[in-house]
Formats: sequence, C-alpha cells, structure tokens
Amino acid sequence: MTYFLEYTIPAAAEDAGFDFPHDEINPGTTIPLSETGAETVHTTELPARTGILGATVPEAKLEAEQLILHSRASEGSLFFDPSNSLKAGVGTLVATFSEGRGWQDA
Repeated sequence: MTYFLEYTIPAAAEDAGFDFPHDEINPGTTIPLSETGAETVHTTELPARTGILGATVPEAKLEAEQLILHSRASEGSLFFDPSNSLKAGVGTLVATFSEGRGWQDA
C-alpha cells in the first residue's frame, strides 16, 4: 500500500526563510540565486508531500510520526493514495498527527 505524509517545514529561525527564484519561463529549473536575474520569492515555510512505506495503517503511522518528530515540522496529514500522486490533498485522508495530541483518525 502507498501512503503519503503532507506536512509543512518551517524555517529554522524567526527571521530566516527560504528564497528561490520565480521564473515562469523556465519552470522547474534549479539555479543558484546568485546566478539568476529572476525575481526572488521568500517564504518562511515550505509544503512537503513524502511517500511513506507501510503495509498497514499502523506501520504507516509509525513511519510518518518518526519523520515528523525528526524534522522541524510539528504536524502532518497521512493519506492513502494508490495513484502515487505528488499533488497535495490527493488520496483518502487516513489520519492527522500533531505533537502533543498524537494521531487523530479521519
């Protein structure tokens, strides 16, 4: 079975963030910021969707919880998605996790 965890990665510090070029002409191209004339986009958090291996829901929850607890994220949503899509919100929401509250089934 294929599960995906969607979570948000916050910047390391209050005033820090993530900068990346915004280039509508060459989407998906990665180049150093110092080598581009494109406008720069600044954000304090990045959305992520990561594949989680697990044959059962409890196995997937354990794997997803470990990922969250070993990252800067504090919460996430676990989806079952047999289509293996990397698009946000695709699949069936299984449960949500939040530090301090644990898992809440959908």
